Amino acid sequence: MEKVFTIATLGLNGVLVEVETNLSRHLPKIIVVGLPDASVQEAKERVWAAIENSGVQFPRQKVVINLAPAQVRKEGGGYDLPMAVSVLQRIGAIKLPKDKVAFVGELSLLGELKAVPGILVIVAALKEQGFTKVFVPSANSKEAGVVEGIEIYSIDNLKQLIDYFCNRADIKAIESTKFVPRVSKSAVDFQDVKGQEQVKRVLEISAAGGHNILLVGPPGAGKTLLAKSFLSILPDLSLTESLEVSKIHSLAGYLSEENCLVDQRIMRSPHHSASVSAIVGGGSWPRPGEISLAHRNILFLDEILEFPRAVLESLRQPLEDKKITVSRVKGSLDFPANFIMLATANPCPCGYLSDSSKECKCSAMDVRRYQKRLSGPLLDRIDLHVSVKRVGSKSLAKSEDSTEKSISIKKRVEVARGIQIKKFQEYNFDLNADIEPKFVKKFCNISDSSQKILETAVDRLQLSARAYFKILKVARTIADLSNSQSIEESHILEALQYRDKIFGEN
Repeated sequence: MEKVFTIATLGLNGVLVEVETNLSRHLPKIIVVGLPDASVQEAKERVWAAIENSGVQFPRQKVVINLAPAQVRKEGGGYDLPMAVSVLQRIGAIKLPKDKVAFVGELSLLGELKAVPGILVIVAALKEQGFTKVFVPSANSKEAGVVEGIEIYSIDNLKQLIDYFCNRADIKAIESTKFVPRVSKSAVDFQDVKGQEQVKRVLEISAAGGHNILLVGPPGAGKTLLAKSFLSILPDLSLTESLEVSKIHSLAGYLSEENCLVDQRIMRSPHHSASVSAIVGGGSWPRPGEISLAHRNILFLDEILEFPRAVLESLRQPLEDKKITVSRVKGSLDFPANFIMLATANPCPCGYLSDSSKECKCSAMDVRRYQKRLSGPLLDRIDLHVSVKRVGSKSLAKSEDSTEKSISIKKRVEVARGIQIKKFQEYNFDLNADIEPKFVKKFCNISDSSQKILETAVDRLQLSARAYFKILKVARTIADLSNSQSIEESHILEALQYRDKIFGEN
């Protein structure tokens, strides 16, 4: 009995699925076994109609289709095409080559092929399994073509596939999709942001080392505009990063024929009404959430104190581990979540606690209650804390020529990241923010005088051990931006500026 192959996605990994068909002399009936979900169970009606409408008579027998391994849950419409091919092969309507070939696609009743989510994950898994050819729907062909080293065949309908295997038509492998990084169109140039030089400096440090940021200030101070400008100073996505991010977006069904690859830096900006599942991932069968969709990019939480406490606390573990494990009754999957969190907040309910031009009308109790929405442990995981002041009229009147452009800042960021990538090439991290605790001393060695300054500040500010190491990592990034081999006193002092308690005690 010949087998037909496809892939079942488990998060960003794939499991090879063998499709077998058996015919027996009983009343006509189609049975699908191998732990199929409702959408796969319904495939038998689509497969039957698609084969009939493609000019081949469906067998008037009992048809049993097995999807192995049986312990792996099968879901989605991507099994339609391999099931139809298995039936066609079993009745002798087509003959498959001896090459390792696989099939993916959803069928309509007329036999037309429709796109399926996760095609990038599927094709990458097939390549790892040693397959040389894969047949995919035309709508998925550009996305599948991103993966090199495997031939992609684009088909529009089942009839076209039958004619190909019966030598009545020819289908040629498509050309690989070329990767060309782009700059985000939504990015705001730093030149268009008036004033806020200290905040711009903090954003540069964050971009260079991958550090999380919290901007706190009154309404109208420019927090959201500064956040939007952050994209303009981030280095372009590399091919490796692009494939990582694209796999997640493919699995979530966000890629299309027009946008088959994430080739630019993106900023995910969930609304504060988003649920825990929407942020970290979930569903009856786990799907990636916002923190995974922001992998290698930015998670922007505008007005972070407006988010429910449960949502904010769910960020603690992924901020530390750079991944999230989503557990459900039907399965437990790991998704990457190595992102830069950029958060903004008002200092109080009315927003004017720190404003020099407007008076705050909140009581001390209201302020404490509002600020406590961001817990101490979560605040401790944010590397850079910055107070954003309202811009004066003189700064607003300055010409654009007097403000540094994003392109020059981006070049400094690229140089600093290049230093880190070269330094960490033998390790499992790329940026200073990701340095594992056991390697902090190795890469963040400081002089005795700098050590005394840091110890004094830690005792005076009552900082935690985590904050101590984060200051060292930020200082290391500042040193890289200065192209300095060692961490100097000035680097430690600047890093300490960004750990001020801009909120009251939590």
